Amino acid sequence: MTALSPLRIAVIGSGPAAMYTVEHLLAAPGIDVSIDIFERLFAPFGLVRYGVAPDHQKIKGVTRTFEPLLHDPRVRLFAAVEIGRDLSLDDLARHYHAACFAAGAQSDRRMGIPGEDLPGSLPATTFVAWYNGHPDAATLAIDLQREAAVVVGVGNVAIDVARILVLTPGELRRTDMPRYAIDALEASRIREVHVLGRRGPAQAAFTTPELKELTALEAAALRIDPAEAALDPASAAELERSPDRTLARKVQLIQEIAAAPVPCRPRTIRLRFRISPVELLPGDDGAVAAVRCVRNRLVATPAGAVAAEPTGEEETIPAGLVFRSVGYRGLPVPGLPFDERLGVVPNRAGRVIDPATGSPLPGRYVAGWLKRGPTGVIGTNKPDAAETVRCLLEDAAAGILPAPPEPGPAAIEALLRARGTPWLTCADWQRLDELERAAGAREGRPRVKFTSLAAVLEALGRAATAPPRP
Repeated sequence: MTALSPLRIAVIGSGPAAMYTVEHLLAAPGIDVSIDIFERLFAPFGLVRYGVAPDHQKIKGVTRTFEPLLHDPRVRLFAAVEIGRDLSLDDLARHYHAACFAAGAQSDRRMGIPGEDLPGSLPATTFVAWYNGHPDAATLAIDLQREAAVVVGVGNVAIDVARILVLTPGELRRTDMPRYAIDALEASRIREVHVLGRRGPAQAAFTTPELKELTALEAAALRIDPAEAALDPASAAELERSPDRTLARKVQLIQEIAAAPVPCRPRTIRLRFRISPVELLPGDDGAVAAVRCVRNRLVATPAGAVAAEPTGEEETIPAGLVFRSVGYRGLPVPGLPFDERLGVVPNRAGRVIDPATGSPLPGRYVAGWLKRGPTGVIGTNKPDAAETVRCLLEDAAAGILPAPPEPGPAAIEALLRARGTPWLTCADWQRLDELERAAGAREGRPRVKFTSLAAVLEALGRAATAPPRP
């Protein structure tokens, strides 16, 4: 390994997949490594900062594991630098032995039904970004002056969206949600949220803790139709075969909630099963006014799975706001191959491969959702990153990583400076973190987030010399 000393690696992204990649690289024995992290936003930690629900502060605590990695002398943070805009893959090849892309899945899957693009129909990803203060969504205007909303999907993100829509002012003010979102949600007229699951309770992707949270809201009651909570024969057989005992407990809890008296509260979440939207219907103003749905029956497939089939029985749910939460989707990285169908970078155990030949592309690696698709929880990224790092280090030991012409650490700084690209360092982030926490402490909240690069640069006293890019 001394021939590649130090081993210069670029990690693109700073969310869980990226930070676990950094952790594994730093922990590798006998390796002299130098890592530069490139994050397109001004703050690190990706989905933890901008995807985890703002009332889930315990989950956000994983950043305490990541923070020390940024302060390691072998690591540098280049925040507000985007690959494809500020740096190309050719630039990375010129300065690094290897680049690992771990920037996540930044888009959403579509439902593919008529009316999906009507005003009032939004991806859940957009709403999540908005209430988490993501710079790309902070200036959006989301109309919450309707009385009913529909959330399509029954994963944890769908449950998060439904819960956020019905929080009380007191619940909202205990979060790190930006002030604009708190104000809008406090003024919301939404009183009923319908959460639609295509299949049954045994196939719902949300976790039991997420479900339990819906039963403990201050001003919203959870309703489940006992008939929809009942298991069909195919689901009962699937549950019996499943080795996952937590699944049986989740189904039991769903059925217990369905059978229990519903408390009288001003807002309601209706958790539905075996129902699919088939069309979003416009009102007189051209925006969404209702969702036409079909009820499903569940059948066992030849492969042993459980599939939904429409019965032809329809119902229409009046709603002026619809959030689709049917999965995230990766976006192409300029210069890397991309599988449009799966939404991932073609790879083998993290080595990026040429789709035409099946051969690895030297020095190119992926981790996280770009590698495997949007599956798993935060912790899933740790073994995923370990596999990618193992492949990278094997290639380094085998001498097949390309040698960069300009590996010196100062070269990338000189390049960015020559292009007029302002970047934020770990020290900058440390200062921003302190400012956010101090502002939060004044309001009795975890933090008050910066939501724009312009505000960040002003806070750092750099606005005059480093104007924000559009």
